[in-house]
Amino acid sequence: MGYSYRQAGVDIDAGNQAVELMKPAVKRTVRPEVMGGLGGFGGLFALDLEKYPQPVLVSGTDGVGTKLKLAFQMNRHDTIGQDAVAMCVNDILVQGAEPLFFLDYLAVGKLVPERVAQVVGGIAKGCELAGCALIGGETAEMPGFYDEGEYDIAGFAVGAVNRPDLIDGSQIQAGDVLIGLPSSGFHSNGYSLVRKIFTPDLWEKNYPELGETLGEALIRPTRIYVKTVLPLIESRKVLGMAHITGGGLTENIPRILPEGLGIKIARSAWQVPALFTLLQRLGEVEEAEMLRTFNMGIGFVLIVHPEDVDFIQTQLQAAGEKCFVLGEVSGQSEGVSYL
Repeated sequence: MGYSYRQAGVDIDAGNQAVELMKPAVKRTVRPEVMGGLGGFGGLFALDLEKYPQPVLVSGTDGVGTKLKLAFQMNRHDTIGQDAVAMCVNDILVQGAEPLFFLDYLAVGKLVPERVAQVVGGIAKGCELAGCALIGGETAEMPGFYDEGEYDIAGFAVGAVNRPDLIDGSQIQAGDVLIGLPSSGFHSNGYSLVRKIFTPDLWEKNYPELGETLGEALIRPTRIYVKTVLPLIESRKVLGMAHITGGGLTENIPRILPEGLGIKIARSAWQVPALFTLLQRLGEVEEAEMLRTFNMGIGFVLIVHPEDVDFIQTQLQAAGEKCFVLGEVSGQSEGVSYL
């Protein structure tokens, strides 16, 4: 008898089982614009041209980096999918775009249907939080390419905004104000350094300042800001936004500023969460390194005119959202200065 694909390490039946297990989670993300079902060669989405008569499509793609190592070592696979969604939809939100749909790419060494369903369940949860549809994806079984129990995940999001409503930061000027929204932790950035300092033998330890095990704090998924921020965008009072990812506040905020402008941030404007200060203490990490590697408790930043600060704060507080006035735009120097 000759060789079979299964003997080579690829189990088609397991792949079909995984698709069946993920269907209920995917179904919860369906929007009216979705055409067809799961399993086609391509995902179909009919753009609502009444809502977007002058549409600009905004796309984003990302993965979750070495945070995946935590998922493998903790055998916790139900949250990492939300990280993949968040890293994409938060990025396109910065342009003022509503995320419309999402596709995922999941590559595994050996396909375990229940594990794949957990990962995709996390992706679907992220899509629900972002209000976008999970219209397709790819699960690739690649024996010999990944170590036992390991996989990689990437995501692709597409959103839309009307051309007049596109937010590009061009209207930002000196004196405008920065408002920060809290993060849920490290999100999906800096984990190569995090794993260097927070070694696995510490993950089950309860640190009093955390109120939970270190492992639970580290695996917590990235926040999705879409439903909080979209109503603010509709007010037309937001001049620019930044998703605080790798590079921290130091490198991400200047990306949206017109040439010649900088930022002044008051370090006393918010209390840095204990998770960050614990890492800084145990790893003896310098302050500047912390600020250019991690979000330091601020996951998303809005820039508005001074006269609109009260309105934005009131809207956020009414939605149950904490916010912090971080500082202001400066015309004196480029980059970020911490006061």
